[in-house]
Amino acid sequence: MARYLGTSLVLLVMALTTISPSHGFLGTEKKVKSAVFLSQKLEMNPGSVINSFFYDMDFPRGHIGVKSFDAEVVDESGNSVPLHETYLHHWAVVPYYQRKGFKLSPRDMPRNLVVGSKQDPDRNLVLGSRSNIIIVNNAGLCNTAVRPFFGKGSETRKTSTYAPDPYAIEFDNPEERPDGYELKWLLNIHAIDTRGVVDKSGCTECRCDLYNVTIDEYGRTIKPDYQGGLNCCYHKTQCRVRNGFDNGDKTRSLYLKYTVGWVDWDSSVVPVKVYSLDITDTWERKEGSTGDIHEHDCPVEYNVKPCKTNGDGCVDVKKKSFMMPFDGYVVFGVVHQHAGGLGGALYREDGEGIFTSMPEYGNGVEPGNEAGYIVGISSCYPQEPVKVSYGETLTFESNYSNAVGHTGVMGIFHLLVAQQLHEPEISLPALFQVKAAVVYRRQNREDGYHYQSLST
Repeated sequence: MARYLGTSLVLLVMALTTISPSHGFLGTEKKVKSAVFLSQKLEMNPGSVINSFFYDMDFPRGHIGVKSFDAEVVDESGNSVPLHETYLHHWAVVPYYQRKGFKLSPRDMPRNLVVGSKQDPDRNLVLGSRSNIIIVNNAGLCNTAVRPFFGKGSETRKTSTYAPDPYAIEFDNPEERPDGYELKWLLNIHAIDTRGVVDKSGCTECRCDLYNVTIDEYGRTIKPDYQGGLNCCYHKTQCRVRNGFDNGDKTRSLYLKYTVGWVDWDSSVVPVKVYSLDITDTWERKEGSTGDIHEHDCPVEYNVKPCKTNGDGCVDVKKKSFMMPFDGYVVFGVVHQHAGGLGGALYREDGEGIFTSMPEYGNGVEPGNEAGYIVGISSCYPQEPVKVSYGETLTFESNYSNAVGHTGVMGIFHLLVAQQLHEPEISLPALFQVKAAVVYRRQNREDGYHYQSLST
């Protein structure tokens, strides 16, 4: 039998070396922890809007790598609330450093973290009022003061957010934490109660005529040609309700239930950065362009005009090209769209497709299957990480049905990008744990030493 040992080891090593680095065999799956949290209470009435910011939210602490972040709206009994009752326009999560001993008051959040803030683009940090607060932004590309790491909308229940093994989003590295600060978390929830409203889709698309507002939340006059969007459905606005429906007390308390998956950071985890490509980005390539964040302005939302002909062939197609300001490997991608969305695609300058992310629409009434709403969007997990080079041009395409018009829609492609690939560490214990290990069993043969593979 000894004469076959060398061949068996060679076959075993060959099997190991063909394993994709993106699915490293010294993985993190068995190390993943999970915890479920509830946001602060949301008091909702028919037609009411909440766009609240909650700071110091519950979150796993320490030097961690976040693998997933999933959320949904629930009532006081923990029951899932359907989108046709409470529409989840979006939720977003941003970490921030707070100076130890500093007491944060509601007036400090969130406006003082945005207005007059100074950015440190090299570390994606934003200094707030008197530097008592430092926002930690994602890696770009939009040049905005707050760029969330996690966030979804109506699709949140059926959209995978899992960072593939062995990758994770790193937080609170002691070597990067500013002296005298501690890491905390900010949660933004934008929800619209559509019970009894005169036009559910109009309310969820924030059509201005249904909200009866003439100024935005900052006191600026809304222009007559602004038909709908965030400027008309801000915190404590009210969408029109059918006569008599709001009689009696229909107030109810809701929560955002969120589930975080994470690992304690160690050398087996490979960090990824979060990038978001926005279809509304105004960036254009100019002489000397670098593609860095300061060149990108993003209105975030846009309107889709109805097509002039009828039928299912009415599609609004928007494309935006971006010059990549980094070298890296894309290991995950998913698009964010609103109702009417037909999916998004990311491809190279020569037309080579990289990712396609498609929405799933519900066809019932139960939570997670609400008819007419996007209830999930497919996430992209490439078999091999997609190499992207500095200066390379990628194009994002966002498609919407325009059989009818839509206001305040979005098209955002979220990417997880690793700056390095996983380097498998071969050790004897690892060799015998790999599923691809070649196991041999003895079979009848003239020389009595024939073996057949039983690999899985």
